[in-house]
Amino acid sequence: MHEFAVRNGRLYCESVPVDRIADDLGTPVYIYSQKTLVDHFRKLKTAFRSINPLICFAVKANGNLAIMKLLVEQGAGLDIVSGGELYKALRVGCPPERIVYASVGKRPEEIRESLRAGIFCFNVESAPELELIEREARRAKKIARVALRINPNVEAHTHRHITTGVAESKFGIAVETARELILSRRREFRSIQLLGFHLHIGSQITQPKPFIQAIERVGALIEELRGHGVEIGWLNLGGGLGIVYKDEQPQTAEQFAQAIVPLIRRLRVKLILEPGRFIVGNAGILVTRVLYVKPTPAKRFLVVDAGMTDLIRPALYEAYHEVVPVVTNGHGASSQTTYDVVGPICESADVLARDRKLPPVEADDLLAIMGAGAYGFVMASNYNGRPRPAEVMVKGRRYFVVRERETMQDLVRRDAIPAALLKS
Repeated sequence: MHEFAVRNGRLYCESVPVDRIADDLGTPVYIYSQKTLVDHFRKLKTAFRSINPLICFAVKANGNLAIMKLLVEQGAGLDIVSGGELYKALRVGCPPERIVYASVGKRPEEIRESLRAGIFCFNVESAPELELIEREARRAKKIARVALRINPNVEAHTHRHITTGVAESKFGIAVETARELILSRRREFRSIQLLGFHLHIGSQITQPKPFIQAIERVGALIEELRGHGVEIGWLNLGGGLGIVYKDEQPQTAEQFAQAIVPLIRRLRVKLILEPGRFIVGNAGILVTRVLYVKPTPAKRFLVVDAGMTDLIRPALYEAYHEVVPVVTNGHGASSQTTYDVVGPICESADVLARDRKLPPVEADDLLAIMGAGAYGFVMASNYNGRPRPAEVMVKGRRYFVVRERETMQDLVRRDAIPAALLKS
């Protein structure tokens, strides 16, 4: 599953002791396993090899250039959601024909830049967006390839903040609206090539049933459109594959493929997948140092130097992340104590873990927040005037800094104090 393991009382990433990295570079620090990243991508590629899909890593899950480059070199495409992510995708040398652009709110200049780059496809979220892409493509004398994102009104059975395929969600186009756009208005869109449909019903989905329901609903539309002479060649199933954070039992890549491949073959379409968390989630950890052990009449707190500015998922989603000591100090399970692991941020929500049983912990001990590779650093902020942490990738017996820790100067680099503002 991943390359983090305890050996002789020390947590290792591949063959490097985690405490060595923390001592060398300071904390907080994100640490990624190169082998885990590659293995997870290859598992999906192998599971779906019979239909050879385009697998586009979801950059929103982790936008570190080294991670993106590593996966592109393995044959991955990239799923982007902004002009900034397009810039990064091109910066790491991703072939434009392997770039798919999602997002519910694309700006005109982002559409223009994507057309200039020659990306494979826009995932279109609304009729006004389709109209804008048509105008920009016509001005550029180009044909824009698109897939309409269908909102199939399927419950993904995940956290409400990461459910995207229900009728109340801001994402996607209702089936009836898509039918109307294609059958009644397609001649208006002369600079548009409709490739097919896009589905993304949510994130951290552990069972195949919601995916199957969504495919069946869009499949009925595909067959109906073909009856009207509209050829649909592609289906983008998005991402959303769940991973283990606590006691989940998510489907494997093979189980997912066994459920999905027969449906794709029956529909006679080519497949795009957009995994993010599945590839990078368990490939990364956040290492933090204990500042204080704070007992109160109600709780026993571990105040650590990482907080919601470094990993916001627990505050935003009430997400669970396993917490483990980086060095066990010889304490066994029989001497465990219950702690809340909290950060230094001036917010009550700044809790990384509640009611966790750990061996006795002292100030200056190191803790690892597991499963932090997805939606970790990429969602970090400078709130409370905190520089963002360093990122490190381990390969075998070596580690490499893939993003330096921000400095105090970085916090004010873009600020200005115009002299005229200070004059009375």
